[in-house]
Amino acid sequence: MRKDLSYFGQFGKRGLGYSVARLRKEVRVILGLNRRWRVALVGAGNMGSALFSYKEFRRQGFDIAAVFDVSPERVGQRWRDLAIRHVEALATEVERLGIEIGVIAVPARAAQSVADRLVQAGVGGILNFAHRKIFVPPAVTLRNVNLSFELEGLAFAIKADSVRRPARATRRARAE
Repeated sequence: MRKDLSYFGQFGKRGLGYSVARLRKEVRVILGLNRRWRVALVGAGNMGSALFSYKEFRRQGFDIAAVFDVSPERVGQRWRDLAIRHVEALATEVERLGIEIGVIAVPARAAQSVADRLVQAGVGGILNFAHRKIFVPPAVTLRNVNLSFELEGLAFAIKADSVRRPARATRRARAE
């Protein structure tokens, strides 16, 4: 780990280790977490509502500054201090609010169109929760979150663990 950290600078003293407080601060700088990030959430359905309510985003420096949707039932509703705006206002609001990150929480069929709007508006990164592969230019960073893949990975890990520890599998079988 010391060698890996050395690529970013000198944080500790050889033979003495690291000041945990200073190291934590420096790692936050390296990761870009030493500042606030303004985020646009596109999609005010179930997934969007859950993401908006997730308090850890704010604690980690990610502020949802605007929420967008196309549904007439949702546009105009207030979530805390934000009014849900129509997606047509996205470009204007991204510029006005200095938004740098877009979060896509829309149905798969709308995901590419939303991504295109976010790119045209000038966001630097997109977090995609839609169950669809989307394409963005190389200058835009894209991260896809597929909850089904995560559950599949978890199922595989549990299965592999039960092969290594048969007693656990036996307990589980008895419970069923």
